[in-house]
Amino acid sequence: MTKIAKITLLFVVFVDLIGQGLVFPIINSLIMETKSGFLPESTSMGSRHLYYGLVIGCFFLSWFLGVVYVAKVSDSIGRKNALLVCLAGALMGYALTIVALYLNSLLLLILGRSITGFTAGNQPIAQAAMIDGSTDAADRDRNMGYIITGVSFGLVGGPIIGAVLSDAALLGSAATLKTPFYGAFVLVLIAIFLVLFFFKDTRTERAPFVFRPRDISDSLIAVREHPMVLKILPVYALFMIANVTFYVFVDNFLTSAFGYGVIGGSMAMVTIGFALAFSSTFLVKPAQQRFSKHSIIYASLVTMVICGFAFAFSPSGVLSYIPIFLFYFLFGVAYPTLLGLFSSSVSETDQGWVMGVTTAVFCLAGGVMSLIGGGLMSIDIRVPYYIVIVAAILGLIGMHRRWKSKEISALLA
Repeated sequence: MTKIAKITLLFVVFVDLIGQGLVFPIINSLIMETKSGFLPESTSMGSRHLYYGLVIGCFFLSWFLGVVYVAKVSDSIGRKNALLVCLAGALMGYALTIVALYLNSLLLLILGRSITGFTAGNQPIAQAAMIDGSTDAADRDRNMGYIITGVSFGLVGGPIIGAVLSDAALLGSAATLKTPFYGAFVLVLIAIFLVLFFFKDTRTERAPFVFRPRDISDSLIAVREHPMVLKILPVYALFMIANVTFYVFVDNFLTSAFGYGVIGGSMAMVTIGFALAFSSTFLVKPAQQRFSKHSIIYASLVTMVICGFAFAFSPSGVLSYIPIFLFYFLFGVAYPTLLGLFSSSVSETDQGWVMGVTTAVFCLAGGVMSLIGGGLMSIDIRVPYYIVIVAAILGLIGMHRRWKSKEISALLA
C-alpha cells in the first residue's frame, strides 16, 4: 500500500471521529441555550434535556443498526466503494443538519444525525483496508498504529475545530453555530476526493451481499454459543454504560451546572481526547506488562466510581476537568484490554464477529442511555452520573462473581 493511500485512510478516520467531538458541544448549545434561537425561548429546561437525549440517542441507535450492514457491504462491494458510501452518508447528514439549523427544525436535525450515525462505519473499514494492504505482521501492526493516530487526531481535533469555528472573538461575524458544520462538510468532501483518486482496493475477493434484518439480532444471540464471551459481556456492557453516559452528558452537565457554552464543552471533549490519545497510544503495552488485565479493568471501574461522584459534585467548572481527564486516562488503557479479552476468548474465524458484538453493545448503550438520561436530567442534572457510579459498581460486582473460573482467570493473567 502506498504512503498516500495510508494517509488517505488516516484522514478518513480523522473525519469520522471529529463528528462526535465537534458536534456534541454544538448540539448541546443549540438545544440547551435559550438564546441560540433553535428552539422556542419558552421551551422548558426539562424538554430541552429530553430533546438533547433524543438527538444523541438517535445517532447512536442508527449507528447500532448500521454497523452490521456497513461491514457486510465492505466485503461485498470493496473497501473503496464502502468508504465512499459512508462518506456520502456523512455528507448528506451534515447537509441536513445545516438545513435544520437554518429552518430551526428539530426533526431535520434528528434525521441528519440519524443518517450520519447509520453510515458511521469508516473506522472498521479503514482498519480492514490497512490489514488488506499489509505485507506481514509487523507491517500490519504499524498500519494499525496509523489508525490509532487518526482516531487520536479526530478526538482532539474535532472539538478544537468546533470551538474555533464558532468563536466570534476569532472569526467575528463569520463564527456561528452553523460554521463548524460547514467545516465538517468541507472535510468530508476532501476525504471523498482523496479516496476517489488516491486509494485503491488491494483485496479483490468479493462476498455476495445478502440483506437479512435478522443479522442485527443474530450477532448478539450468537453470544450464547460462546461461554467465555458470555462471561465477559455483562462486565463490558456495564463498563460501556458508565463510559457513554459520562461522555454523552458532559457538555449538557457543564452547561446546566456552570453555564458553559460551546468553548467549555469543546474543551471537555479536548480533555477526553488528550487523555484517551495518550494512554491508549503509549500506556497500554507497558501497563499490560506490569499489571494483570484483571487489575487494569478493576482500577478503571474504581476510577469511574470516584470520578463520576467527583464530577457530579464538583464545586466549579474548572475543577470538573480533573475527573474528566482521570476517567478517560484509565479508560484508554482498560478499553483495549477488554477488547483483547474478547479477542482471546474466540477462535480466529470469529474475530470479526466478536469485534462487531463489542461495537454493537457500545452503540446500543449509547442510544439507550442518551434517551433515558435526557429524561432523567430534567429531574436532576446529576442523575446520569449516578447511573455512571451504579453501572461501574455493578461492573466490579460482576468481575467478582463471574470471573472466577480457571478459563477466564487464565485470560486475565
